[in-house]
Amino acid sequence: MPLIEDTFTSSLAAICVAASAVPTSVAVVRGLGDDDLLAAQRTLADARRALDASASVIAGEIAFRSRRELGYDGLAQREGYRTPEKLVQHTTGSTARDASTLVHIGSLVHLADPTIPAQPSTEPWLLAVGTAVACGGLGLESAQAIRSGLGSRSESVTLEQLSIAVQQLLALAPTVDADHLFARARAIRDGLNLAGVALREQQLYEERSIRRVRRPNGLSRYIVDPDIESGAFWDDVYDKLTAPRRGGVSFVNKADRAWADAVASDERTLDQYVHDSVTDLLRIAIGTNTPASRGIIGSRQPAVRVLVTADALANRSGVGRVEGSDLPVTIATVERLICRAGTVPIAFDDDGQAVNVGREHRLFTYRQRIALAARDGGCLFGECDRPPEWCEAHHIEHWKRDHGKTNLSEGVLLCRHHHLLVHNNHWEIQRRSPSADYAGYWLIPPAAVDPERMPRLMPTKSRALRDLLAHNLRGKNT
Repeated sequence: MPLIEDTFTSSLAAICVAASAVPTSVAVVRGLGDDDLLAAQRTLADARRALDASASVIAGEIAFRSRRELGYDGLAQREGYRTPEKLVQHTTGSTARDASTLVHIGSLVHLADPTIPAQPSTEPWLLAVGTAVACGGLGLESAQAIRSGLGSRSESVTLEQLSIAVQQLLALAPTVDADHLFARARAIRDGLNLAGVALREQQLYEERSIRRVRRPNGLSRYIVDPDIESGAFWDDVYDKLTAPRRGGVSFVNKADRAWADAVASDERTLDQYVHDSVTDLLRIAIGTNTPASRGIIGSRQPAVRVLVTADALANRSGVGRVEGSDLPVTIATVERLICRAGTVPIAFDDDGQAVNVGREHRLFTYRQRIALAARDGGCLFGECDRPPEWCEAHHIEHWKRDHGKTNLSEGVLLCRHHHLLVHNNHWEIQRRSPSADYAGYWLIPPAAVDPERMPRLMPTKSRALRDLLAHNLRGKNT
């Protein structure tokens, strides 16, 4: 085994050396002829496919060592991550989508490997895709295009039909890019589904969703995947909103004509106009507070919380922070939101702590949860991006074990996964002196993760609190 490990390590070192020898100078590349330039691009693409194959094998092994039945003893879980995809993303510095592709395709490569014991597969028709990736003949993006385009098995689409489709797509793959391969896979799936229109309609209905993902700037992006009927409704709403801007029907009614003229002359772009209009429609519907709206969203109305220091608000200087976002907003925006919703003052001391309430409360109160959300900004564990509303309040001095108090200084926000991890795998959290970027909490890993148990900083996710701590620090230094 050491010999295999040494060979693998030396191979990786050789790859790094070879990669560093490839010219990256614009002047060198500019000196190539057209044929040599395109040949170089193809050669690098071939090399990338080979490296992707190795990366997928490693990601598949990470997934295997993090499989669900291992619980908190899994590799990803021991390292503090909910899923192998999150661990791969952290390790590679890639996007969530790229990490997910590596893990999914890597798992297929493992299942297709004849040298390891056979394992059950939920997607047996894709084993040939795993084999093609392992051989370096198929890139990860193309493999994911086949997987996504064909979809899963159903009552009207058999394993044999999907297996034949995979072979057709693998034969096509060397001649087209991943986008064309996905389109072709989707077209094949549509053709297979013609025999089961009702089942296809039901499947699309079950796949309906509105998903929220994070954009690179920290804000949310909502992806809408409607079913057939809802899609038609969304299309009709979109068409009616934008008709005056797209040369739609002529409006005979005087009021409609005035509305159409106003829309056509609006300075916002078409996309901006649709965004604002749909947001306003949601606000109007929720704001009615009728039994119908309460039956959908409950009695607690959605709200935008804006956090700002008292000094900044009084002096109309500095910035505010919308809870859940790292991006600052102007004091004018803060004042507008306050005008609409009022204020809830939360007092912090110079160390970034709010008022204590003593041990008589076992659970953190609603007002304490508001203060914790303002201070922590979400789950404090590592790079976790779970927002405050997805978190639980954790006593850093355990309630029963340490006779801890339900004080704000003794509580931190952790998402459910990391809350369970801290308790089950014996992580500890300590509070020390805060700084301009940290509220003073440190994460102590168990000996199984770090034998020396070196403390790790737990940065607050609340930019508003960072503003306050930095302001207090400047005041102490002057």
